[in-house]
Amino acid sequence: MAQERTGVATFKGNPITLLGPELKVGDKAPNFTVNKNLLTEVTLADYAGKVKLISVVPSLDTGVCDAQTRRFNEEAAKLGDNVTVLTISVDLPFAQARWCGAAGIDKVETLSDYKAKSFGLAYGVVIKEFQLLMRSIFVLDANDTIQYVEYLPEMTEHPNYEAAVQAVKKLV
Repeated sequence: MAQERTGVATFKGNPITLLGPELKVGDKAPNFTVNKNLLTEVTLADYAGKVKLISVVPSLDTGVCDAQTRRFNEEAAKLGDNVTVLTISVDLPFAQARWCGAAGIDKVETLSDYKAKSFGLAYGVVIKEFQLLMRSIFVLDANDTIQYVEYLPEMTEHPNYEAAVQAVKKLV
């Protein structure tokens, strides 16, 4: 049974429950299995040796998630080949592909945690009440040690884009 964390996040001011542990800077990043498309699964090991900026969103089809993914797509173009920018949501891979095509997203890799919420439970971002992922940011170094974490206290707020990008730049 996943750890339940209460009193740490809200949706439009209403309390929500997060499932899984709260990760901190210095922790070894937990492994996960998510879908790149309907048939292809990937794990943390598939990005070995790269700095990873993981942008977690509830759904690409909402305003803040859309803006967050577009912003990190712009930033990804400037960060170089040693950095992988991943956006993870529970949107189906079909919906992610459609959204990326419509939005012109070409630098961020979208991954779906729809099957087992492997990423969400390992990183402490599954919202129990909605079965969506809580908006959050994780920056992992090339050795998969967490160097930056932002769990947003309110689901509808934007993350600190600058702080996340600066955390990546310190590692490359």
